[in-house]
Amino acid sequence: MVRYVYAFTEGGRDMADLLGGKGANLAEMTRMGLPVPPGFTVTTEACRAFLTTGSEPGGLIREISDHLAVLEKAAGRRLGQPDDPLLLSVRSGARFCMPGMMETILDIGLNDESVLGLAKSSGDERFAWDSYRRLVQMFGNTVMGVDGALFENAMVRLKEARGAVDDLGLNARDLSELVEAYKGLIRHETGEYFPQSPAEQLRRAVLAVFESWDGERARLYRRREHISDDLGTAVNVQTMVFGNLGPDSGSGVAFTRDPATGHRGLYGDYLPNAQGEDVVAGIRNTVGLEQLKHLNPEAYVRLRDHMGLLETHYRDLCDIEFTIERGRLWMLQTRVGKRTAEAAFTIAAGLIDEGLITPDEGLARVGGEALARLMFPRFDTDAVGPALAHGIPASPGAAVGAVVFDSAEAVRRAAAGEKVILVRQETTPDDLPGMVAAQAVLTSRGGKTSHAAVVARGMGKVCVCGAEDISVDPRERRFSVGDTTVEEGTVISVDGSEGAVHQGAAPLVDSAVMRYFETGEGSAGVVDAVARAMHHADRVRRLGVRANADTPQDAARARRFGAEGIGLCRTEHMFLGDRRQLVEAMILARTDAERERALDALLPLQRQDFAGILEAMDGLPVTIRLLDPPLHEFLPDRTELAVRIAAAEAHGSPAGAHDTELLDAVNRMHEENPMLGLRGVRLGLVAPGLVAMQVRAIAEAVAERKQAGGDPRAEIMVPLIDTVEELRLVRQEVEQVLAEVSKTTGVPVECPVGTMIELPRAALTAGRIAEEAAFFSFGTNDLTQTTWGFSRDDVEAAFFSAYLDKGIFKVSPFETIDRDGVGRLVGIAVAEGRATRPGLKIGVCGEHGGDPESVHFFHAAGLDYVSCSPFRVPVARLEAGRAALPEAEGGDSR
Repeated sequence: MVRYVYAFTEGGRDMADLLGGKGANLAEMTRMGLPVPPGFTVTTEACRAFLTTGSEPGGLIREISDHLAVLEKAAGRRLGQPDDPLLLSVRSGARFCMPGMMETILDIGLNDESVLGLAKSSGDERFAWDSYRRLVQMFGNTVMGVDGALFENAMVRLKEARGAVDDLGLNARDLSELVEAYKGLIRHETGEYFPQSPAEQLRRAVLAVFESWDGERARLYRRREHISDDLGTAVNVQTMVFGNLGPDSGSGVAFTRDPATGHRGLYGDYLPNAQGEDVVAGIRNTVGLEQLKHLNPEAYVRLRDHMGLLETHYRDLCDIEFTIERGRLWMLQTRVGKRTAEAAFTIAAGLIDEGLITPDEGLARVGGEALARLMFPRFDTDAVGPALAHGIPASPGAAVGAVVFDSAEAVRRAAAGEKVILVRQETTPDDLPGMVAAQAVLTSRGGKTSHAAVVARGMGKVCVCGAEDISVDPRERRFSVGDTTVEEGTVISVDGSEGAVHQGAAPLVDSAVMRYFETGEGSAGVVDAVARAMHHADRVRRLGVRANADTPQDAARARRFGAEGIGLCRTEHMFLGDRRQLVEAMILARTDAERERALDALLPLQRQDFAGILEAMDGLPVTIRLLDPPLHEFLPDRTELAVRIAAAEAHGSPAGAHDTELLDAVNRMHEENPMLGLRGVRLGLVAPGLVAMQVRAIAEAVAERKQAGGDPRAEIMVPLIDTVEELRLVRQEVEQVLAEVSKTTGVPVECPVGTMIELPRAALTAGRIAEEAAFFSFGTNDLTQTTWGFSRDDVEAAFFSAYLDKGIFKVSPFETIDRDGVGRLVGIAVAEGRATRPGLKIGVCGEHGGDPESVHFFHAAGLDYVSCSPFRVPVARLEAGRAALPEAEGGDSR
């Protein structure tokens, strides 16, 4: 028979899955001999059974009654006993901390009769009625569904009538009147009377906590924190102790270290003559924990000793709730406390120095997301007002600048020394110059993996996407939010960490951690703690870390950040700007001679790009991807061209010959779904001379660097392979060009030729493809799109939010690798590729390469390296180290 209830004396912190975090820790403190009010825990298994069937599981109420009888016998009082009642608290306690997300009901057992007995046994009539009004309010709201504002309004009216500043200004008679008013509200709103049976109160309270697991705020919190909906919550039933028994009583929350900075010491708040919920609710101003030393020196000393014992026992920052009842200290809860990113690194370093944890354990307690937050500048939150709009925090950091609405204006203003924010409905590759020039990108459409988001992260630019409240009008050069209109040139502040947009220039706080990665200069405090964690991660990690970089400047920055090479150099970014005219000439060429002239003009420019990147990464591998996107992306917009020609004709002027020629080309190359059309290797096979030009530029750059005494290590990557025959044909052309350049320059040029695995067929036939490939690199962005049948930019705006709300996704598969689908394809390709070619070098160059959770998957899958944007290189290094730790899957990044 399934068991659903455990006494505190029967558990321990190793039973958190069954007893929830709070119940497991209450049991652990009981086992340690700390003063914990007796109680028992109803398991998460009972909650899951209830949520599945909609009714309490068989035998649960009997088990609760049996454990209640044990409590009553130990206390010498019965629940709700008329002359001297035993009272209980009922609190939620999920496996993972979800502060404030679920329900609590205090003072279970009070009714119209037992409240009189409590007044007599305590000698404090006001305390008894105060406890009763708390029960009626909590029970009415949580269990019976009455709007909490109705209770609050009744309290406010009564305080106003009595001239009371806070609840302490109400006497016993006032509170008894309030209880009657509350009971009347319940009767009016629900048609039910407040239950007088203590057993019914207990039963309904337990079930209400179960139901709160599926409450809207709990579900939203779980989505944000990536907590499974299937876990359920435990319920802790505990003997009440009272902090509202007068000036020698009170409640508080304490931390064994500062959760904001990680500094050692006792931190927290205490509220005299109050219950714990009052501290959290902020109904009165608390005093610092140091004040307890003067209010109750004996209790303070005991609390300090217990906190020291708990931190040593848990070997971590502990978050503690306590109550003092007429001078006696009770420990109501402890848990490993949540902390800021700064505190996470500082605490880990401190505990290592104190010998409480090992360097491996310290590394397991910090994470890439926390590191990313430390790397970006932040706004001074004390100095910013309400946000003008909110969107998706796509790329963290803080930026201030003048609003501009197109790339050209961004470049123009930036060249004049002005800081700008590029605001668009959404971005395209055409916007790249403006994105480079801007301090931040703000879009009204798109998500975390939209073009704007991916490119901005790659450049380390602040980005907020999908700010749906913003209506962008590029023609009038303004955007609006409700009644507020923001004209071009207006200064705004964009917070990429919070997804907020503010009017005016909010003050910034510099990131010392970013300065450390840029210069290598350390300092005491969090920077030193980060440096120590990074050094240990680099010592233990097996997975290499490269960068996605397309310019010498990005390559140099990536190397400063610790990149061990370039895993993806996207050559299409080299064809933008002024070079676009040369690409147009190549596309419009009607003869081989015209095409060759355009390619000959592009060749030295490409060679110069590659030489600069190889110099910046001298001695390290540089994987250069041949042209991937369809050629029409380098041509003007089809509609824009048609409108321009029509407008000219409408004014009686002949359309320009060049525009007409461009429109013919655009129409000729138009595809309904370009993502699945003429791109990647297909482009190289049907566009004469394109592959040869790019390979020649690479080979000549290698020869140039060798002649200069360098150590260039270029690798050539062929994109979008479907079949081994495609790769074989391209490889033959590549090897022919390499041989020609070697002969011409007199410098041996050898470049390994590999491929991107970004289509399901390629993954499933990886064994064959490995016959021709020197290496694999997974393009997980396209592999995710083609596996799921999603066009990323379309579906994020269309239905991703609904999928997240409905729990179909826990997280976007473009943000974190889909282990069951895309991950399985990766596993197949790794196994089959290495079966054909043992020792095959395999990496990943999609944005997943910098995602903390995905890095752990790639480590487990046996990849050799991950590649990500330069600014995510430190994150990937840290997570690669954490992935190499024993039991890494259970690491806690907090």
